[in-house]
Amino acid sequence: MEEVYNYLLNESGITNRSVVAIGVSGGPDSMALLDLVMRLKKELDLVVVVCHVNHNVREESKTEEAYLREFCLKEGLIIEVMKIENYGDDNFHNEARTIRYNFFDKVCKEYNAKFLLTAHHGDDLMETILMRIVRGSTLKGYSGFSREVKREDYTILRPLITVTKDDALKYCEENNITYFIDKSNMKDVYTRNRYRKYVLPFLKNEDPYVHEKFLKFSNTLLSYNNYIERQVKEVINKVFVGGILYIDKLVSLDDIIATKIIYNILEKIYGDDLFIVSDTHVKLIFSLINGNKAQALVHLPNNVKVIKSYNEVTFSFDDEVYDIYEIEISDVVNLPNGKNIVMEEEESDTSNYTTRLSSKEVTLPLYVRTRRNGDKMVVKGMKGHKKVNDIFIDSKISSKDRDIWPVVCDALDNVVWVPGLKKSKFDKKKDEEYDIILKYN
Repeated sequence: MEEVYNYLLNESGITNRSVVAIGVSGGPDSMALLDLVMRLKKELDLVVVVCHVNHNVREESKTEEAYLREFCLKEGLIIEVMKIENYGDDNFHNEARTIRYNFFDKVCKEYNAKFLLTAHHGDDLMETILMRIVRGSTLKGYSGFSREVKREDYTILRPLITVTKDDALKYCEENNITYFIDKSNMKDVYTRNRYRKYVLPFLKNEDPYVHEKFLKFSNTLLSYNNYIERQVKEVINKVFVGGILYIDKLVSLDDIIATKIIYNILEKIYGDDLFIVSDTHVKLIFSLINGNKAQALVHLPNNVKVIKSYNEVTFSFDDEVYDIYEIEISDVVNLPNGKNIVMEEEESDTSNYTTRLSSKEVTLPLYVRTRRNGDKMVVKGMKGHKKVNDIFIDSKISSKDRDIWPVVCDALDNVVWVPGLKKSKFDKKKDEEYDIILKYN
């Protein structure tokens, strides 16, 4: 951890009397980083603003917030706390991340902080890279995240990127630093947790310093991405003009530059929601561009439509197209129809509004999405498959409601539940073995 401190002192750009904001959850990573920053505060006479987000999904959150408030008061640190009262219709972890960074941004501007420190470490980087390789991403996406990110008014620093979770824990133990453990970080239902529990230990057993190899991999990809970005800047204004993408100019470019231009356009459209766009959607756009039809269109998530008309491609919103969504299920998912799917620890309900599943029989992660043509499910107590559309018809669900009604499936796209209507063969009775409880309300 001394290398982290030396980086902060000599390489980070933090100078005497700097105002530094730091995200602190209360976990061992952020508490170790906070301790290093407090050491730096004494040496450089810093103003330190602790930023804590109470995600309001665990009972322990109240205790953690209270402890941090008391700790900061005792140590003479400024503390700003945000409690999340409501979540929207996004994936829980992605939405929580967006809310956190909006809060951090607000605090930095309020205190004129030139640096925002977060406790992302080498294990986090490995998990992020592996998850994106499996899901599919861009060159920049495959790199995970970088140590330093320049924002408009401040710089985000991730000083712990060169060390591991174990390094942070060891530092806390050696220096008698109080920290809190989020038990949800051990639940297999979360994708990141499965990488953390099963994949990383294998890699570390192969090489205890594997995190350093991943960091080198990340930096290499970022270097190549930065080079490609410079090439894209030179040509994009000739290819994409006034909201129109000219096909003849795009196809004359190298494939990697053309693909990067498509992603840049999508990034402008989706902003922080870009994570819902996958390689499959980009392939759809290129199929449209390279297809034989002079006029055609494809639909993307959030009512975005891509229209081809001879040599031109345009991107727009279609209010008449229903909102297609696919969200990984975590603690709570807020759905476009105003309902929620909540992951419960205990639940007495046995109606079609609750299902109990075993992770031994379904392939994680679980997703909730809109219906698709051909969706079928083996209804509990029945033999053979039943079309999801027939379930809607039998239940007298209107055509409009069918378009946004949630369908829960596993990673292999097996439909495991039509919330509120029918359970599948995967549903377990209360006296059977299960480790996942989902409630629709």
